[in-house]
Amino acid sequence: MLRNGLEPWHLLVVAIVFIVLFGSKRLPDTARSLGRSLRILKSEAKAMKDEGATPAAHTPVDTRVSP
Repeated sequence: MLRNGLEPWHLLVVAIVFIVLFGSKRLPDTARSLGRSLRILKSEAKAMKDEGATPAAHTPVDTRVSP
């Protein structure tokens, strides 16, 4: 029963359900906001990755000479 996983007609049924539930007028706005959310998530994940890699480069160096 679940051997083939997701088949193309499953995706068609899901698309039809979305159109019926949300209407054709709201779908572009929903897709646009989903795209924005994914871009924000991607940029935040990149910022966190860069933030985790840079603290070692910004550690202060002790330049005092000991006697």
